Amino acid sequence: MKEIDCDYSPLKIKLKETMRSIRDDLTTNIEAVNDEENCLLCKLEEIRKECVKMEAIASSFYLTCYLSEFTNKYEEIAKSVQNLSKKKHGAIIVIERTVPVDTFIQKGVPIGALLTPSLLEAIFYPGNPLHDGAVLVKENTIISAANVLPLTSQVITGKKLGTRHRASLGLSDLTDALVLVVSEETGKISFALNGTLYPISNNHEIH
Repeated sequence: MKEIDCDYSPLKIKLKETMRSIRDDLTTNIEAVNDEENCLLCKLEEIRKECVKMEAIASSFYLTCYLSEFTNKYEEIAKSVQNLSKKKHGAIIVIERTVPVDTFIQKGVPIGALLTPSLLEAIFYPGNPLHDGAVLVKENTIISAANVLPLTSQVITGKKLGTRHRASLGLSDLTDALVLVVSEETGKISFALNGTLYPISNNHEIH
């Protein structure tokens, strides 16, 4: 697999900028605590939103680094999920890494085709018989579609997760696969890795 230079990623630059901005805001507000007439609640809410944004940018950055080790098609995958997100077409994409996932999933329809954005997006087009299940990607190939993943047994507090998100967590609980999810309701993108779900920035959020 080809390697990418994560040190000069635009996402990494944006992440550093956001972290510095949060640091500066915190420094300013530490000084303001002594001013009893200055209510910091609104400013702290703004900092909280910046922290959420920072998490999404960091997830996007590390996702690219994780994918580049196991597929040369990471740019195509990123393009596809962004397009699916804009259209609010729900999707779940499994990128197999070092642990084979075959014994942990209910196998779907064999595809065996080179991964392209148009093919990936066509599979998840609403009305397509394959769109409800998960696509399995190994290296640069779409192995199969309409796969059924195990649901997580985790008790998730404070979050309402749909079936796609619970399935992504379920497989990542059992293997080291990276599972991308696009929400049909909101269009938001996230990925599951090692039993944890991470939000990802959409392109328009990182400029």
